[in-house]
Amino acid sequence: MRSITLITGESRGIGAQTAKACAEAGHILAINYNVNEHAAQSVAADIRAGGGTALIVRANVAIESDVVAMFDFILEKFGRITGLVNNAGIHGPHGRVESLSNMDITIVLEINVRGYFLCAREAIQHMSTNHGGRGGGIVNVSFGSAHFGDPGCGVIYAASKGAVNSLTIGLSQEVAGEGIRVNTVAPGITETDMPPKDKLANAHTLILMGRPGQPDGVAAAILWLLSNKSGYVAGANIRVAGGCL
Repeated sequence: MRSITLITGESRGIGAQTAKACAEAGHILAINYNVNEHAAQSVAADIRAGGGTALIVRANVAIESDVVAMFDFILEKFGRITGLVNNAGIHGPHGRVESLSNMDITIVLEINVRGYFLCAREAIQHMSTNHGGRGGGIVNVSFGSAHFGDPGCGVIYAASKGAVNSLTIGLSQEVAGEGIRVNTVAPGITETDMPPKDKLANAHTLILMGRPGQPDGVAAAILWLLSNKSGYVAGANIRVAGGCL
């Protein structure tokens, strides 16, 4: 049977590249977006043009009713998912902690942490052999700053990704015996629209390999973790960061 994979926030960057890589591997794709419907439609159209199967579904992953409705919609159209890539995220303002408003903090944590928990919770209902599922994989997309805190630029984002890493560790142990493998991929500076332009421009001085990463490299790691080739891997955190911590 074909894999059925939901990727959140996949209308651009790492998410879009992961969707295309999964489609090339034969996955049926559910493409989640919240704001940019045009970009999501474009990714789905590319997949269908290549002979793949994809649909788009709008949901704000921080809102429980949106997430539940999204999973119900996918169940109706495709059946139970076998893969979830928790990728939707927001960096928040660049700056020191003292400059953050309450709303800044709330938005980052709601999307980057609550959103991951809600999607993982619903995915377990689909995948767990205890709930009649056929097992599967959950890949949480984190970031390297969870290890060094990103002072002066993105402490709130780094903290949210530290929470993601803890989610992977704990959840992987809860569901490993139910046919579900939970892992993390943690990119470093990658050529997307998220990093500050000065970091991309100075990547050759910041990264041991002397260049920023590419979305397709991150996508390859995610695809491997979703595949049977990583069938004995659970609770791992794979850094795709050019040798940097």
